[in-house]
Amino acid sequence: MSETVEIVDTTTRDGNQSLWSATGLTTPDVLAIAPTMDRVGFRALDFTSSTHMGISVRFHREDPWELIRLVSAAMPNTPLGLITTGMRFIQWVPAGEDVMRLAFRCWVRNGMRRIQIVDPSNQPDALIRMARVAREEDFDEVVVGLTYSISPVHTHDYYLERAAAVARSQDIDRLYLKDPGGLLMPDAVRTLIPGFIERFAPRPVELHSHCTIGLGPLAYVEGLRSGVRTLHTAVAPLGSSTSNPPAEATLRNIEAEGVSHALDTEALAVVSDHFRELARERGLPIGAPAEFDAAYFRHQMPGGMVTTTRRQLQELGRPELFDAALEEVTRVRAEMGYPIMVTPVSQFVATQAVMNVISGERWSKVSDEMVRYFLGHFYEPPAPVDPDVADRVLSLSRAAELRHLEPLTLEGARERLGRRLSDEELLLRLTMPAEQVDAMIAERGESRPPLARPGRAPLVRLLHELARRKSITYLRLEDGRAGDVLVWRREA
Repeated sequence: MSETVEIVDTTTRDGNQSLWSATGLTTPDVLAIAPTMDRVGFRALDFTSSTHMGISVRFHREDPWELIRLVSAAMPNTPLGLITTGMRFIQWVPAGEDVMRLAFRCWVRNGMRRIQIVDPSNQPDALIRMARVAREEDFDEVVVGLTYSISPVHTHDYYLERAAAVARSQDIDRLYLKDPGGLLMPDAVRTLIPGFIERFAPRPVELHSHCTIGLGPLAYVEGLRSGVRTLHTAVAPLGSSTSNPPAEATLRNIEAEGVSHALDTEALAVVSDHFRELARERGLPIGAPAEFDAAYFRHQMPGGMVTTTRRQLQELGRPELFDAALEEVTRVRAEMGYPIMVTPVSQFVATQAVMNVISGERWSKVSDEMVRYFLGHFYEPPAPVDPDVADRVLSLSRAAELRHLEPLTLEGARERLGRRLSDEELLLRLTMPAEQVDAMIAERGESRPPLARPGRAPLVRLLHELARRKSITYLRLEDGRAGDVLVWRREA
C-alpha cells in the first residue's frame, strides 16, 4: 500500500458552499490564485457543480463556462473536477440523458477532466449507468461516491453490498465514501474503509467528510489507519465548521500517522492567505472547529444546507426558528422514508421543514419538488413513506398536474431558443430564466479585477526565492521603460 497520501482540494466547491453559501467566489477571485493552487500538488480539485454554475450566472452575472476554461488553462497540472448526480443540470427538474450527455461534452470540452458521480439513493445501477455515460463522453477520471447516512435502512452491510455492486463496473476509476453530514464515527470508518478497499481493489478509495460536529478530522485519521490514501480537504479559511477538514491540519495528522504527502506547503500557505484576505475584505466567515453535538445525528443536514437554511430564515425575518426547523427536518425525513440528506433531496427536506414551522400547520404548503418526490419522479425511497403524509401530498391539485411531468430534454430546444447558440449557452438558456442569462451575456468580456490581492505578487515571489538560494548573493533588476531599479544583496 502506498505511503504517500493524495489530497483532493474542495475549497472552491464544497468549502465555498458550506461556509459562503456557494456565492462567495467570483471568476477573478479564483483565477487570481489558480496558478499558485496548481503548484501545491493536489491530486485534483473538487471544483464546481451545475448548482455553482447557476449561481455564477444568477448572482455574479458571470459565464461559468469561461470560469472553467480560464482556470483549467491556469492549472495544467491539476485536474479540475465536478460533482453531479447525473440526473439534472442546474434545475431541480430531472434531465434526460440527451441533456446530460451534452452537459458532459461541454464540461470536457471546456477543460473538466474528473467527474464525481453521486446518486441520492446510492442505486448501483444508476451510478454504473452514469459512469458509463461519463466514460463515453471522454472524462479522464470517473469517480463514484456512496453517500453515507444513518437510519434503520443505512447499515454497514447496506454500504458494503453497494460497494461490491459498483466495483463490477470497469468504467469507474475510483470509489469514495462521501459523508456530507460529518456523521462518520471511527468505528464506522474501521468497518467501511477496509471493506471498500477490499471490494474495489486494486483501484483507489477516497474519503470525504465534514467537520460539522468535529468528527471529520477523526474520521480522516481512522481512514489513514484503515488504508485510505486519498482525502478531501479545503484550505484552512474555508475548512472546519460545516466544511471539510482543513488541509493544513490534515497534513500534520498525515505526518503524525507515519505516512507522507507531496504537497508544497509554502504554496498552500499562499493559497490560504488569499482566501483569508477575501474573507476579511468581504466580511465572510472563516472556518473554526466545531464542538461535538450528538443531536446532529437526528437531522443529518449536510454542512452547506445548515448554512443555507439559517440564511433562508434570516431572509424571511424568522431566525429564531432555526432550531425548530432542524428538529422538524428529523420528522420530515422519517415521513419521506429516510432519504439520504444530499442534493437535491436535502434541499427538499429543509425547505419543507422551514415551511412547516413557519406556517404552523405541517404539510399545508408543499413545493412542487416535494410533490414530485412522492410521485416517485426521483427514485424509490429507502423505506416506505408515511401513508398519511403521502395521501395528503398526493391529494393536492398540483399532484395531478405534475404526475406526468416529463424530464427536461433537448427535443425542440434549438427551435425555441435559437439555432446559432453555442451548446454551452443553450444549456444555460434551457435551465435558467432568460433575463439572468441575458444579464450574463451583457457583461461578458468586461474586465473585473479581484477584490483581494492574488497571493504573493511576482516580485515578492522572486525575492522569496532569492532568499532561499544561498548561492545567489547579488541581483540587479532594471525596468528600462519606467527607469525603476531594484538592487538586492545578501548580507554577509
